[in-house]
Amino acid sequence: MTTVVDVNRTLGPLPHDDVPSRDEAGLVAELERLRIDTACVVHSHAVHGDPRDGNDPLDHVGDPRLRPVPVLVPGPLGTGPWAGGAPLVRLCPRRHGWSLSGPHAHRLLAELAACGTTVLLARDEVTSGEVHRLAAAGPAPRVVLTGTGYRALRELAELLETHPSLYVDTSTLCGHRQVEWVAGRYGAHRVLFGTGAPDTDDAGPRYLLDTLDLPAADAALIAGGNALRLLGGAP
Repeated sequence: MTTVVDVNRTLGPLPHDDVPSRDEAGLVAELERLRIDTACVVHSHAVHGDPRDGNDPLDHVGDPRLRPVPVLVPGPLGTGPWAGGAPLVRLCPRRHGWSLSGPHAHRLLAELAACGTTVLLARDEVTSGEVHRLAAAGPAPRVVLTGTGYRALRELAELLETHPSLYVDTSTLCGHRQVEWVAGRYGAHRVLFGTGAPDTDDAGPRYLLDTLDLPAADAALIAGGNALRLLGGAP
């Protein structure tokens, strides 16, 4: 049976909406409804508030189907040096007011690369030029671009063409056969199932996963195999 891993999910209340995933029980119920086995979760307090204490609720997540993803901030007002402990983290430079090209960010990115940590980075948090510079710098961590948008295919294609260390999630790859095109051109190993929920729809990406016109082995990689590999749960 294929394992389904949502690599891009938020736990906790949202400032602009009342969502079922405002607590752990509600989120788990949503995962069960959509037949999603595991979710990599940031906490909304860390995204919409201050990650210095906004990550704390992740320490109390009890369900093993939920994998905590801390939000990191570099610099003297940040979350501190990274010594590992989570295989996946999220960066929100625009929302939290720091530069991806600054010296403190360079130090943090080098620490993430050294630990083998993978980074979730939303397209609306960075410019394509910043992503190019990040991926070309050394050492640089693996980066999963999320929320790339179905209208940004040319921009996304240039990034994937140039930098093999970049991956993409399916949260907004909703154009006609867009996932199939990316997987066919750059390899299914570079596409990860992610919904971006509850900020974006989860049922659409889940339906898309069930209807992919790809070989079963490729569909299984996208569904969860790639995420498990990056998380250290599969070879």
